[in-house]
Amino acid sequence: MQLSTLTVHQLSELMAQKEISSVELTNAYLERISKVEEKIQAFITITKEEALAQAQAIDKKRMQGEELSPLAGIPMAVSDNICTEGIKTTCASNILYNYLPPADATVVARLKQAGSVLIGKTNLDEFAMGSSTEYSALFKAKNPIALLAVPGGSNGGAAAAVAAGETAFALGSDTAGDIRQPAAFCGVVGFKPTYGHVPRTGLVSYASSLDQIGPLARDITDLALILNAICGHDSKDSTSATVEVPDFQGSLVNDVRGLKIGLPKEYFKAEIAPPVAAKIQEAIRQLEDLGAVCLEVSLPHTEYAVMAHYTISCAEASSNLARYDGVRYGLRVEAEDVTSMFAKTRGQGFGPEAKKRILLGTRVLSKECYDKYYTQALKARVLNKQDFDRVWAQVDCLLTPATLTTAFKIGDKENDSLAMYLSNYCAIPANLAGLPALVLPFGLVDGMPVGLQLIGNHFTEQTLLRVGYTLERNTDQTCLRPALA
Repeated sequence: MQLSTLTVHQLSELMAQKEISSVELTNAYLERISKVEEKIQAFITITKEEALAQAQAIDKKRMQGEELSPLAGIPMAVSDNICTEGIKTTCASNILYNYLPPADATVVARLKQAGSVLIGKTNLDEFAMGSSTEYSALFKAKNPIALLAVPGGSNGGAAAAVAAGETAFALGSDTAGDIRQPAAFCGVVGFKPTYGHVPRTGLVSYASSLDQIGPLARDITDLALILNAICGHDSKDSTSATVEVPDFQGSLVNDVRGLKIGLPKEYFKAEIAPPVAAKIQEAIRQLEDLGAVCLEVSLPHTEYAVMAHYTISCAEASSNLARYDGVRYGLRVEAEDVTSMFAKTRGQGFGPEAKKRILLGTRVLSKECYDKYYTQALKARVLNKQDFDRVWAQVDCLLTPATLTTAFKIGDKENDSLAMYLSNYCAIPANLAGLPALVLPFGLVDGMPVGLQLIGNHFTEQTLLRVGYTLERNTDQTCLRPALA
């Protein structure tokens, strides 16, 4: 039995029946990491000693007959922009190369409380600024299905680690499709919850009004188990929602009869690769055969979403990243005076992509450009949200491509910023509106996974899980396991 290929709920059942221990499971994942990590480079930090100590503690509780969570003893990884007490959190940036957080992020604390075992911190684009994990200041992560292809970004390391069997599940942050696009490229499932449903306390901010923590896993049932653990109000987070958290497992119903699923024509008019479009049409036919009603809808301001998003996110990044100046923590480059120290620290600490976005954000917030660019972007954001609000009167959720293509090759878009930004064309509108969105694999094109995206109204995660679960149960397209490189 190859433990690294099993889902969270399968592993949980094996441990509940005492067929395996958490220590055995953790060692199996650590062995897997030792075999493949040199090629994939999904991890920045591997927490071997801490993981084995946590696993031993869980095994002891299980032997004593304590009632445990389904996540107890399950190895997890978290993106390296999510704080972990006493364990380096670098954001894949030289400016935070030695930062040791004084406390866990709320989501990490909740998963530890549930008994999950932290096995490591995963690679990402610097400060989550990118769409391919080529902008990590440390090293580029690879797609485990094809090592010459990107794993997506910014959380490509998390998606690659799940796909390669280096961890049972992972957490990442989604600012512009940064969970969903890597999930699509690597053939795993990824979920961006409603903005505020999962606390952001302990997430190193890139663009505060857009960032949202979410899980990557192997199937929909795993997502439900993880969401049960991480969702819920956090008094330390001013953006945390106070809504009641449902039992997400209860939404795993194999039935979509009567559900109305919208097909936004703007997403299908985009320059989507024909083989990807064919796979999405296959998914639509499958849902119609299962009793769902699929109808065309319009989100007319979608074409402005990418421009509005990058204007707003760069402006917020300019503000959020101003704290990294060499004074309090992280890198400090000594100089003859304070001003020179600021300049040299930031000049050497930030990589090219981070510098570009900080400069762009500072520019759009300037007196000369504020109304011309930033105010217009905020207006476009409102129009984007109003588009979604109108369609919820017609449909229960939306179905779109997750990405316009399958994973592109490393280097293909690295020097083409516009092409890189447009790779998240289908994902960005949900971030602007703060909506939940699910991506699951749906078949292969030339051996590479195709991603299917479901978008719902605020706090309708259960509907998305229901549709995704029904597809899993009724087609083999979501369960394909492409050969790893």
